[in-house]
Amino acid sequence: MLHDFFKYQAQTSPHPLAMEVSHAKGSYIYDSQGKAHLDFVAGVSACCLGHCHPRVVKAIQEQAEKYMHVMVYGEYVQEPAVAYAKLLAKHLPDPLESTYLVNSGTEAMEGAIKLARRYTGRTQILAAKKAYHGNTMGSLSLMGLEERKSVFRPLIPDVGFIQFNEEADLARITEKTAAVVLETIQGGAGFILPKNDYLQKVRQRCSEVGALLILDEIQPGFGRTGKLFSFEHFNCVPDILVIGKGMASGMPVGAFVSSNKIMQSLQDSPKLGHITTFGGNPVIAAACLATLEELTESQLIADTLKKEKLFRKLLKHPKITEIRGKGLMLAIMVDSPELANELVLRCAQNGLILFWLLFEPTAVRISPPLTLSEEEIIAGCAIILEVLDKSQL
Repeated sequence: MLHDFFKYQAQTSPHPLAMEVSHAKGSYIYDSQGKAHLDFVAGVSACCLGHCHPRVVKAIQEQAEKYMHVMVYGEYVQEPAVAYAKLLAKHLPDPLESTYLVNSGTEAMEGAIKLARRYTGRTQILAAKKAYHGNTMGSLSLMGLEERKSVFRPLIPDVGFIQFNEEADLARITEKTAAVVLETIQGGAGFILPKNDYLQKVRQRCSEVGALLILDEIQPGFGRTGKLFSFEHFNCVPDILVIGKGMASGMPVGAFVSSNKIMQSLQDSPKLGHITTFGGNPVIAAACLATLEELTESQLIADTLKKEKLFRKLLKHPKITEIRGKGLMLAIMVDSPELANELVLRCAQNGLILFWLLFEPTAVRISPPLTLSEEEIIAGCAIILEVLDKSQL
């Protein structure tokens, strides 16, 4: 299978980790030799309820037996999608009441950009330096790292960049700006939190000039930071909310959410302002609904901050310079990219899954399932500390 993987499946890098997966359950992924790997990554923040959560599996199975794809998005009334959108609206502040379901986080961002330009009649989009919002052409245009996108130019025009947490840059938001797009917590840049009421100040400036605020919660959303959505920590409600990753416990999905007033601008002039064949797929929507019900009916979100404290208590080592992030969206910061690489690769050999961050080479990702137990945290941290102890870097 390994040979076929490299021969027939397109690769994203020269050196993938290439673990041969047998099955996964809870906080563990099992390889084809039967070895258990404790998962501190959760499919890059996607498997918020761990692997094969019984409630989600049951919802998928039951819906698959009723009907799967029947019509392109938005034409037929399908109970899982309607029930999910209704429950999501119940847990979101006004005016975030209308949800457009799509297939991935990057498609959700594409839809959000189109919506902002259509509603405002403006073209300028401002994003943050070192931002990551996806890899399709529109989302790529918002990426704040030129070396990652230069070979794909020309990208969409009229996109500018501001520095995250830099208040002086807010003057660049003007009456020409359709939208400001920000990650609530910067992910690829190293899990950077907003400071000094930064998001509130962006919100105020956008309101003053009539620009929309788009917050990307694709990674920090769905309980990962100790709130259902991380903007709740910062007293800032966006005009458009972009979500994905953890919303279906590992199934492929994304969505953008706004007010009915704003969202209606995609319905006409032209009609079909955004269309998607498989968005709102009933099997995926059933997984979304089961995930949201489990998150909001359990103590998992509240327990996330307790688990963060345990990680911070245990991960003390001379070679760890800092732990960034919030909740179970954490980054171990070390002195060099070489040590970060060694930590990821050596831990993998010792049965612990860690991963890198896109733009910060001295960071190592910890974004485990929210269902991770304290015993599993202790066991995983012990492996991390042992690898650091043995490192010669």
